[in-house]
Amino acid sequence: MPSYDYPFNERIRTLLRVEDLFAKVLYNLEAGHEYHHHSALLTFLQVLDVVDRSELKLDLLQELERQKTAMSLLVGNPAIAANTLKEILNDIDAASDALRVENTKLGQPLRANEWLMSIKQRAGIPGGVCEFDVPSYHYWLSLGEARRKEDLQSWLSPLLPMHNAIVIILHILRGSGITSKLIAPCGTYQQMLGGVKPAQMLKIDIADDLACFPEVSANKYAINIRFNVLDFMQKPQKYDEDVNFSLTLCNL
Repeated sequence: MPSYDYPFNERIRTLLRVEDLFAKVLYNLEAGHEYHHHSALLTFLQVLDVVDRSELKLDLLQELERQKTAMSLLVGNPAIAANTLKEILNDIDAASDALRVENTKLGQPLRANEWLMSIKQRAGIPGGVCEFDVPSYHYWLSLGEARRKEDLQSWLSPLLPMHNAIVIILHILRGSGITSKLIAPCGTYQQMLGGVKPAQMLKIDIADDLACFPEVSANKYAINIRFNVLDFMQKPQKYDEDVNFSLTLCNL
């Protein structure tokens, strides 16, 4: 079942971007071919760009501490699975400790790697890492799968604590809301938002056999969902049939 996340603020938007980029990096790292490792490295350099534009480490530590405090209050609650709660609290502690070990800015050791930064600079140019532009990079690609994996894992290592923290926080966020089964008449749905604690993200799930996808505009007052179809030749067009979908409003 296709699932779509829509963040309501820049903080959650950043977490989702890093999650998406890391998923692509890890997939291409394991795939093994030099083209996969090329994609893994260039995507990893995008992670550095996203991390560099935000105080992500401090935000993650504060959020982990906040979640630890909130979940500690649930210890002893008979409605909560004690083992599951203990595992989550242990994961939060481990993620926080790993983030605190490195006392520099996220990714700082990697920015000190002049060769990696030269690749990053060239990667911003279309076709900028061709063999004649950066022969050292193509020499590295030719060193074999084992060596490339070793290097990539070494470069990824300083950012793994950040990734683990993001995985924990987004897992808690996605599990925080109540899911409602709804209908979008003629492909359109609107809902006013209220409550003391505004939503930070919404999640939409639709059936596999529906040939449409949602586009969302939202703020703290209302959400508007429009389901569109794609014909791959022009911009998306409105889907004119009723759409059954599931909506989850999530908040940490």
